[in-house]
Amino acid sequence: MKIISKLLFASMMLFSASWSQTITVAAAANLKYAVNDIAKEFTKNTNIKVKIITGASGKLTQQIMSGAPFDAFLSADVEYPAKLAKAGYTTTPSQVYAYGSLVLWSDTGIDLSKGVAIVTDPSVKKIAIANPKTAPYGIEAVNTMNYYKVTPKAQPKIVVAESISQVGSYVTTKAVDVGFIAKSIVLSPEMKNVGKWVEVDPNAYNTIDQAMVGLKNGTPENQIAAKKFLRFMSSPKAVTILKANGYGLPKQ
Repeated sequence: MKIISKLLFASMMLFSASWSQTITVAAAANLKYAVNDIAKEFTKNTNIKVKIITGASGKLTQQIMSGAPFDAFLSADVEYPAKLAKAGYTTTPSQVYAYGSLVLWSDTGIDLSKGVAIVTDPSVKKIAIANPKTAPYGIEAVNTMNYYKVTPKAQPKIVVAESISQVGSYVTTKAVDVGFIAKSIVLSPEMKNVGKWVEVDPNAYNTIDQAMVGLKNGTPENQIAAKKFLRFMSSPKAVTILKANGYGLPKQ
């Protein structure tokens, strides 16, 4: 009997040592770099692994409502989390974790000293924006062009990307001359030495409030772990990473 108990205890200890929990976090594409760094820090602190799925906030919301097993959602706006909460998909109240900024980026040698007005110049033949139907940064790119009254001349040049990440691909492969993109992308270690960029005047577009929620689609155990991850988003480590990636932060 003692031998059986010892074997059972040993097998339980082996299982405990080999098993580690993993949660899946759906994140807006503008967070591509920052959220990976935050996830690594979270894992160091908790031993909970984080799988990141990035995409346009609207598409991720559609996937969540179709049953995708995501445990938390970091959106690029407040509207999509509110939509999920209203439909009963969330386990936490919506909370703003960061404020995004919009920039105009080019890797083709286009002179950006004129700012947004450059999009009307004959030298600019293609302009990338994220899909306004699913990407909040795409909506604000449109608002920016309307603000500067350049839309009529810019419209024929617009190339609609699936997400901010695809805007980045279009710019870095020189498939377009300029792209409206999140500041967090151009500040990332992978992109900070690529091309030139100028910040868009914040008065030209609506404040990009980015909110997060826990989700019901995962297991009860993962729902608990996801809440820990969302709390970690306000930790000093996470705040430092978000600031380094060009985000504004809510007052604590």
